[in-house]
Amino acid sequence: MQSLRRALVPVLVVAGVGGVSAEPYNTFDGEGFPACNDVAAVHNATSVDEIVSLVKDASANGTPVRASGKGHMWYDTMCSDNPDTVIIRTEFVNQIANLSLEEGAESGTVDIEAGVTFLQLADYLHEHNATFGYTLVNWNITMAGAVAMGGHRSAIREDSMVASGVVSMDIVNGNGELVTLERDDSNDDWLAASTSLGLLGVIVRLKFKVYPDFKVFAQQETLEEDDVLDGDIYGMIAPYATANFWWWPFLKKFHLRYYDKVPLTLSDQEGFQNTFSLSDAEATIAKSTLESGKYLATSNMFFETTAFSLWSAPNFREKTTQKTITEWPVYGWNYDVLIGGLYPDQKPEWEHGLHGKTLELAFPVTMANDMLKRVRQAFDDEAKKGIIMTSTYRSGINIKFGRPYFDLLGQVTYNTSDGADWSKGAIMFDFPSFKPMIGDGERFNEPFYPKLAKTLVDEFPCRPHWTKNTREVFGNATKNLDPDHLARFKTVREKFDPQGIFKSVVGEILGMYD
Repeated sequence: MQSLRRALVPVLVVAGVGGVSAEPYNTFDGEGFPACNDVAAVHNATSVDEIVSLVKDASANGTPVRASGKGHMWYDTMCSDNPDTVIIRTEFVNQIANLSLEEGAESGTVDIEAGVTFLQLADYLHEHNATFGYTLVNWNITMAGAVAMGGHRSAIREDSMVASGVVSMDIVNGNGELVTLERDDSNDDWLAASTSLGLLGVIVRLKFKVYPDFKVFAQQETLEEDDVLDGDIYGMIAPYATANFWWWPFLKKFHLRYYDKVPLTLSDQEGFQNTFSLSDAEATIAKSTLESGKYLATSNMFFETTAFSLWSAPNFREKTTQKTITEWPVYGWNYDVLIGGLYPDQKPEWEHGLHGKTLELAFPVTMANDMLKRVRQAFDDEAKKGIIMTSTYRSGINIKFGRPYFDLLGQVTYNTSDGADWSKGAIMFDFPSFKPMIGDGERFNEPFYPKLAKTLVDEFPCRPHWTKNTREVFGNATKNLDPDHLARFKTVREKFDPQGIFKSVVGEILGMYD
């Protein structure tokens, strides 16, 4: 596993790291995919007390420091470009304690440490007949990291921001002090910490809301592209607990996937969704096809057509037998169906050498049709030049949604100076694409991607996802953020981290250190 290999990075002393030969700190994609271009040391912390000590030492020496969970990043934006930067990895600080959910109660709480992943907590809660509901994302992300970076599920009816499930949090600030913040939507400290980008300090504990465990169904429909682009998009998504589209632009089709709660006794099926895993044979075929797609549009057309066919069937197994489930709907326990994880006999796609880039922007859901039509126009403009654009990702282009949630830097905040109506929620355009490892490493028709990003940012009041965009996109998209929100966040940042030791490229682009 990439995370295990990163755990073997030699641990250097935090104090006095000047002059140490720096090296990249990689994303989950591994070597060649830096989250930070140069770091002097990586500390694998094993307790909250150790994190406090490491930050105190860094503060005393003016050493730049960043926290990292599982490296769930796509670009080199996690740190500043200071080669003296030290990474504190939180993966091994992962205790779960104090689960409180009384029989018959609608909700309760649980305490978790910085390195607890969604999968770890989901398994723990399921063993205790509990769940964290719909405030969840992928298995290979720490919950504290998801809170810091504004992670979210695709939902409009239910709370979808992971931060919406947080009751309180403990942060180690820039002085090495442990600060406890209770949820208070009238307090800018809380509104900044809710999507902090790691600029306030290290989130070391969360008190998180939990619920009695429940089962859900998953259903999927295939729609013609025009039925979505000209349809009531909000009305297709809002009725369900969680729902999203996958767009197949070459085929001009969408998949609509939706989920909702069902009675515990409705079905004995225990579906488990495959998230990111491939067999060796699947990976070999996909990699050879997509690598050739760097040069041949026909390879990309073949890939999208094949991927669409595969994704039309359930990407689920029966958890108790590992047998493939072949028919919709699928039933099972909350996290297993909504997210799932890796099949036990397969590996994640990045361990097969399948790597990607992405772009994710959030728009008011009231502009959903206009935004998707603008993307279709961009595809059509390329086709007029004889260049056929496709999806080069196994599940197409991911179109997600977010329920409004107020904080300072979140994608789904509202009442902002852009004058747009965010009160009904947001639509997220998440466009992953295959990154070839041959030749110059650029994608098929590489100029299309930054051009599309610039077009969308310039023409719509959109906001960036904080881990899924390049420095250039952040630089251009900052104009769409509320200046008052940025100023208020900066005030809190200066309070929590007066020396700026938690500085990052994103924070610099946002003007947090001007």
